[in-house]
Amino acid sequence: MGQVWRHMRTDRNDVPTRVDRQTVRRVLAFARPHRKLISVFLGITVVDACLVIVTPLLVQRIVDDGILQKDTALVVEMAGLMAITALFGAGLAVVAGWLSSRIGEGLIYDLRTQVFAHVQRQSLAFFTRTQTGALVSRLNNDVIGAQRAFTSTLSGTVSNAISVVVVGVAMIALSWQVTLLCLVLFPLLFVTSRLVSARLAGLTRQQMDGNADMGNVMTERFNVGGAMLLKLFGRRAEEDALFAGKAATVRDLGVRISLITRIFGAAMMTVPSLATALVYGVGGYLAIQGELTVGTLLALTTLLLRLLGPLQGLSNVRIDVMTALVSFERVFEVLDLPSSIQEKPDAVALPVTASRVEFDHVSFRYPRAEDISLASLESVARTETRDTGEVLRDVSFVAEPGQMVALVGPSGAGKTTITHLVARLYDVGTGAVLVGGRDVREVTLESLEDVVGYVTQDAHMFHDTIRANLLYARPGADDLAIWAALEAAQVATLVRSLPEGLDTVVGDRGYRLSGGERQRLAIARLLLKAPAVVVLDEATAHLDSESEVAVQRALDAALEGRTSLVIAHRLSTVRQADQILVVDDGRIVQRGTHASMLTEGGLYADLYRTQFVDDLVP
Repeated sequence: MGQVWRHMRTDRNDVPTRVDRQTVRRVLAFARPHRKLISVFLGITVVDACLVIVTPLLVQRIVDDGILQKDTALVVEMAGLMAITALFGAGLAVVAGWLSSRIGEGLIYDLRTQVFAHVQRQSLAFFTRTQTGALVSRLNNDVIGAQRAFTSTLSGTVSNAISVVVVGVAMIALSWQVTLLCLVLFPLLFVTSRLVSARLAGLTRQQMDGNADMGNVMTERFNVGGAMLLKLFGRRAEEDALFAGKAATVRDLGVRISLITRIFGAAMMTVPSLATALVYGVGGYLAIQGELTVGTLLALTTLLLRLLGPLQGLSNVRIDVMTALVSFERVFEVLDLPSSIQEKPDAVALPVTASRVEFDHVSFRYPRAEDISLASLESVARTETRDTGEVLRDVSFVAEPGQMVALVGPSGAGKTTITHLVARLYDVGTGAVLVGGRDVREVTLESLEDVVGYVTQDAHMFHDTIRANLLYARPGADDLAIWAALEAAQVATLVRSLPEGLDTVVGDRGYRLSGGERQRLAIARLLLKAPAVVVLDEATAHLDSESEVAVQRALDAALEGRTSLVIAHRLSTVRQADQILVVDDGRIVQRGTHASMLTEGGLYADLYRTQFVDDLVP
């Protein structure tokens, strides 16, 4: 018993937070678009619940007025009514099931689309901290758990409540003495339910978190990058142990939940069994004394069986409701997280030709974890709450239309952060970033996305065809425009050589292609979009020397007349830049052309000398 008690004991973390009225109001708000279907569904549920007393009363008539009175016609008539009742009940069950499915799937759709849309609008900082598996769990497991509140929980509660009232009235009408003795036992069910529900709700929350945590491990290890890392470092035993630990947590929680549920189920079975014994004992005694007919005794017994299920269901309501509300709370937790990048109500559209980029005394620090993420979505990184300090300090420069501005400097200096501020992936702390003369915080996000185009160092591809990945940049483009972009990116020959051509699937993150091929496709995607401002973050990093020259030549032609910000560690790729900015420790420490800064000396000359020891001539 000591071990059982330890499993039953409520830990501090097991106790669920109190569900306030605001949560309930929000839950009901999700049901509002489906209120007509819910009303019909509940109406059918009420009718179906009332049918439970028909068969027992027909049994009474068959026995007392039919069999005992040897009235064959009445027996046949009552049996026919039983059959009709059964068929009618079956029809109601089919309709109720269809309505339940419509309501449930509609709610799942509403919740999933709202969460998906809300998450998409989060800042980049949110995704740098959030574990993908935990987020996917909210869209799947928690959403499904939440919709049960409006299908099985709601219909079960209404049906059970109506059944208890109707059956209780019928039993009292038949024999109030027997009914009263039976009902005295049933408060034990509700007391047991109250004790169990608090424990189960807390354990259910922990189980959801445990499943999400286990999903994170699988999501990170089962993609191509994670699998490659595992194979290269040979950490199979450690990975097995890590996953086993996560799975063990879920297992132990499942055992505790099962044990508590079994104990509760045992109580559910014991009380009804005692009640049945009372009916047969007391009812049989009254029947022998002539105070009850045999038909009435059989009707009472049948009604009791019809009463047990609803009473058990009602005793479980608290558990079901708390479990469903835990799911709703976890979904609302995501929906309530505001995005740090908000579009102003009076934001204006940026012209597609806007191409002047200006940084006006910009300083920036990355947001703190508690401002942009949820602890339950980043169980490891969330402990890092310290301020990161300023990443950029008083950065000012202007990229005129058509100019190429190169950002160079040591790793971690702040180059990529500068380019992220242009597309408003983050907001500046002080100062302003202007595109086309307008502060990016004052323009619509969609228009800014149309103006600025990116090719990053690790070009991401969706697990789809080459055509679909390219059309992501310009959905309405025809094949002529696609092939023109592929030609400019020096990758058309490769695509033509593939058996499926444009319909070739590139694999997860494009891993069916080489790094150079994937990068050139990303450049083709950029060329297809044809933005006014182009950001190249080590865009040629994965290319061999021959491909680099070809792609650089294509980029030179494609970027003509457009403003471009180019991050490069290979200084050979930025010799022709109109302006080179040397970034170090978040500051611009040098600026000028390639020739002028080699003459000037300083950090740029040191970087150049390191890369080209034998070539010191500009």
